[in-house]
Amino acid sequence: MALDVDAAAGWSAWPAPAKLNLALRIVGRRADGYHLLQTVFQLLEWGDTVHLRVRGDRRIQRVAGPADVPADSDLAVRAALALQEDCGCDLGADIAIEKRIPLGSGLGGGSSDAATVLRALDLLWDCRSGEDRLAALGLGLGADVPVFVRGRNAVAEGVGELLTPVDLPLVWYVIVHAGVGVPTAALFQAPELTRDAAPETIARLGSGAVRGNAFEPVVRARYPEVASALDWLSGFGAAHLSGSGACIFTEVQDRDTAERIARACPAPWMAWIARGAARSTLLAALDSFQRWGVAKW
Repeated sequence: MALDVDAAAGWSAWPAPAKLNLALRIVGRRADGYHLLQTVFQLLEWGDTVHLRVRGDRRIQRVAGPADVPADSDLAVRAALALQEDCGCDLGADIAIEKRIPLGSGLGGGSSDAATVLRALDLLWDCRSGEDRLAALGLGLGADVPVFVRGRNAVAEGVGELLTPVDLPLVWYVIVHAGVGVPTAALFQAPELTRDAAPETIARLGSGAVRGNAFEPVVRARYPEVASALDWLSGFGAAHLSGSGACIFTEVQDRDTAERIARACPAPWMAWIARGAARSTLLAALDSFQRWGVAKW
């Protein structure tokens, strides 16, 4: 569906980049049932676009977004409401989300959309909350939101909120979706999930010495389509599951190789290519808007 989001009508456009989990380990469980993780977040130069238009009546309205997600459940809408309440803002916003990241893919689409709403509306509403406050608001929406708020590649610990920035090599990735949905809650509840991996050092995680995903054996056993996609993509290099979703990826050194592999992806699977980002495209858009009044990235 084409979106009528012309800048002349007051709309601004903001990137909501996808992420990959280059490694994901579960090292324990808290008394409240939340799992303790160690994961490496790699931000990508590809993702959704969030269009925003400031309103004067405090109303938060999603005018376009994922059809399978009710507006009142959408993390982007919930993010706007949380920021509005936290900063006591008398303004509202129209929200239109241009989705590219598949739902339930493990690429962080909903979390990234929410983080983009927090950062962009904080600027458009002149809330001046600060990065730390916005990250705290984001954590109340989901464990992956803070890394998108901060916009830097990181090793995450705890439930995902303890972030240590890391420098990662800028390589290309081929991302494959096998066309099935993988529910996160079911994976966390799986009795066969390994929950007591030995903790790794941040240095080893950030250097690439540790790879793999604790959810991958569970997903392989329960979702044969994903298992087949993993086997196929492994023919081109080490392939891994991202997050707790349905997408898998492999890294390559150049765009031409990535495009060649993506073109070979068998139907009905879908493939994308994306380059790793050293700094989030969202931060670039925020910088651009503050300098020139246009969110370029």
